[in-house]
Amino acid sequence: METPAQIAQIILSFVLIVVILLQTKGSSFSGAMGGDSGSIYHTRRGLEKTLFQVTIGLAVIFVVASIFNAIVS
Repeated sequence: METPAQIAQIILSFVLIVVILLQTKGSSFSGAMGGDSGSIYHTRRGLEKTLFQVTIGLAVIFVVASIFNAIVS
């Protein structure tokens, strides 16, 4: 039971990394560093909103999987 849980967590971590990188692909470097303050506060719509919600869901699943792996080990 320990090995499948670890493999699932590794796959989940890669998927979470990809989703986070896809989410921040549209923002510029100056906006991330505080140079463009106008683009920080905007309403997410469409695919951007869905990607944001998927990121939150994957992060929660990753935390739960980490706790489960700690208990199983």
